[in-house]
Amino acid sequence: MKKIFIMPGAVIIAGYMNLNAAGSNYVEKIDSILPVRGFCIAAPSPKDVDEFVKFIDEELAPRSVNVLILRVDFGYQFESHPELRDSVALSKKDVKKIVTVCKKSNIKVIPQINLLGHQSWAGKIGKLLEVYPEFDETPKVKMPVDYKWPNDYGLYCKSYCPLHPDVHKVVFAVVDEICDVFESDAFHAGMDEVFYIGEKQCPRCSGRDKAVLFADEVRTIRDHLYAKGRRLWIWGDRLIDGKATGMGEWSASFNNTYRAVDMIPKDVMICDWHYSKPEQTPVYFAMKEIDVVTCPYTVPGVAVLQVQDMVRWRSYATPQMKEHYQGMLQTVWSGARPFLDIYYGRRPDTSARSAVKCFKAMFAEIQKISETK
Repeated sequence: MKKIFIMPGAVIIAGYMNLNAAGSNYVEKIDSILPVRGFCIAAPSPKDVDEFVKFIDEELAPRSVNVLILRVDFGYQFESHPELRDSVALSKKDVKKIVTVCKKSNIKVIPQINLLGHQSWAGKIGKLLEVYPEFDETPKVKMPVDYKWPNDYGLYCKSYCPLHPDVHKVVFAVVDEICDVFESDAFHAGMDEVFYIGEKQCPRCSGRDKAVLFADEVRTIRDHLYAKGRRLWIWGDRLIDGKATGMGEWSASFNNTYRAVDMIPKDVMICDWHYSKPEQTPVYFAMKEIDVVTCPYTVPGVAVLQVQDMVRWRSYATPQMKEHYQGMLQTVWSGARPFLDIYYGRRPDTSARSAVKCFKAMFAEIQKISETK
């Protein structure tokens, strides 16, 4: 039988040591192994908040999760721009329930609103461009009734025009409001899978360098957050050359935005997502002096290898490189309800590729390493 040394004062919940109850020495140890141990999911709907709070308290905290990224987008009852509220949106009271349980467990909450790209999905326009169509980078590209990929317009998701003179007034108002209500010192701006940028039909962006446009938007968002004591997090795919690496146009860039990696501020946190293979791109970002976390999704074996890679890099890197390898972030690309339904057994989890299985495997590997280090 495997022997596990339990720190005095530790609490075992569902087979996991609650590191927040295990004493400061153990917390310092796991922090030194992987500073970021994160979980990213869509924010729950109002009717699911209480169960989500329970999940944070009974499942995330015992697994030593210390960062929770919630994809809120326009699912909050914004007061600064009420016209941007989704039909189903969290109240301030709902958010404070999440904030309270996260404070209890020393979990940093980071809200996300997709900026620049992902302003539409399939055949549906997003709230920002629905309310402010003048912000659309490609207004002549109409949303199809029956969305298919590929298509004649190269439409995956729409983007807003980063050079529109009014877009940041609106965007930053809701960013500030969501960060304030979550009491967060960081914000995730998304910025992944930006296919439309610097388009010829845009009177402001036409002819401009796409890498410069992307880098300038990163810097504009970063500078706004920095002035308020907050850090910018983004997905890393647009900063990788999809052609040179062979990684393609989804988890890397085909439209030359990758050169922006040398133009963005060094204090941006990169969330480097690769779901099918344990790509070694965190080394690339670390060599650019940029902090990075690795992000798995549905393949448990890949997540385990990615944890091992991250721990090994931190163990053997030079002091200059080590601190750029920040840790792991499990991603869940569904609503909170479908994930919780599977997690709590209300729906079967029959697929070998499963966010629930990946989540469990990733944190089991982190615990295993923390016990043997």
